[in-house]
Amino acid sequence: IFSDPVHGHILIHPICIVVIDTPEFQRLRDLKQLGMGYFVYPGAAHNRFEHCLGVCYLAGEFVKQLMDNQPELEITIEDRLCVELAALCHDIGHGPFSHVFDSKVIPSLEVELDEKWKHEYASRDIFDYIYKNNQKVEKTFGEYGLGPQDIEFIKELIAGPTSGRKQEEWSYKGRPKEKAFLYEIVANERNGIDVDKWDYIARDCHQLGIRNSFDHSRFMKFARVIKGDDGRKQICLRDKEVINLHSLFAARYLLHKTAYQHKVIGGLEIMVAQALVKAMGDLTFAKYFPSLKKCEKVPDIIKKKDWKGYILMTDSILYKIRDAYGDISENLKAAKQIVERIFNRDFYRCIGESEPCKPGVLIGKKIGDEKETKTEAEKRIKAEIIQEGGLPDADADFFYVQVVSFDFGMKEENPLEKISVYSKREPNKAKKIQQDEISTVLKHYVFKEEILRIYITKTDENKEKAILQAFDKWKKKNLVTQQEEAAGPSSRPDDD
Repeated sequence: IFSDPVHGHILIHPICIVVIDTPEFQRLRDLKQLGMGYFVYPGAAHNRFEHCLGVCYLAGEFVKQLMDNQPELEITIEDRLCVELAALCHDIGHGPFSHVFDSKVIPSLEVELDEKWKHEYASRDIFDYIYKNNQKVEKTFGEYGLGPQDIEFIKELIAGPTSGRKQEEWSYKGRPKEKAFLYEIVANERNGIDVDKWDYIARDCHQLGIRNSFDHSRFMKFARVIKGDDGRKQICLRDKEVINLHSLFAARYLLHKTAYQHKVIGGLEIMVAQALVKAMGDLTFAKYFPSLKKCEKVPDIIKKKDWKGYILMTDSILYKIRDAYGDISENLKAAKQIVERIFNRDFYRCIGESEPCKPGVLIGKKIGDEKETKTEAEKRIKAEIIQEGGLPDADADFFYVQVVSFDFGMKEENPLEKISVYSKREPNKAKKIQQDEISTVLKHYVFKEEILRIYITKTDENKEKAILQAFDKWKKKNLVTQQEEAAGPSSRPDDD
């Protein structure tokens, strides 16, 4: 039994305890849930450790609710244990500072990987590593009746099918198509409504002092598993409860707007990413852990998926960089300077921000057949601003641009239209709903917006003024025109 500040006293199954007690899971105590958010919000001191416990608890409660309400689903104890274990381990693959590591650091290491790096894939592989290399874990799993197919099921729950995916086929090996609904509990690709989101929204709101009006326990009580139009059983909700889901996605948007994508945090993330990228090629762990001599540098750890080395990388890596001494490389010295600035609260400063733009305005160009990534868009826009203002090339290192997105969890789409509902009269018939049926007030919502921010690395009034002037010129030339085009001809003023 754990005493949790969000869910109260929660009961965790013994099979989960043996995983919690491994070094791979205990590492989560040193990964802040909100990364650099702790430098802005003093309450953001919670870690991914307690978040994973909370998700595990909610997953177990949700499955239990379905077992009690619909025994005809034939959910087994093994099914429930697998869902709880997947929920528990869904974040163990996060690197230092979580999403900054995924999106900024890994792409800059220039190492060849078997598959695109995602923390979900790392979580899946680390879970597999724990199972195969910890005799106590393997023995306990066997005692509770979990075999190879269950292990595959857990990995699929964390990161999706391992054999590719075709929409018209059933690509999962862990469980048959009749139990498709179990794949919607931990990470719901259908509409984003899952126990992971329930916990982090409730927990982050609690820690940051933000009110959260969504009640996940009510959702669980009204949830039913019904066969949908695609022939698969899915988790559905009572029709009258759909409007309450709006508060879940509104809370997510609010958290991104006020906390996750805070201006100061954005500047800190640029600094952290720069420091890690500069240090990764030279930072070794051999002096602390002699057993890692074969694979001691970070790029090698990532390339070879050396999970023994990977778990040594936590948020405390900033201290390792700061405290590096002696004959260190120029890159490590530069990283050390950036980290020292962070601890002295000498942050990169946001000096300009665009108005909210519709999706596709900032990240809209195509490179060949592919749409440009966020990083590619930022590089392109920065070059355009430099060109627009006639800025010297030396100023390129003086400022950075950052594209920030806010949405309801499914990019431009309305997640509420992705959920199937049932009525009191027909509790076993699922149907899709349109926005008009949910609310005419919310009909004209735009479910994603983007803004552009300009950060400077140090104070220089003349350069700052020149950059802002170039930014204003770029906005007038690009954003207004593109927004008018997105809105259509009727929005444009007459020529006269």
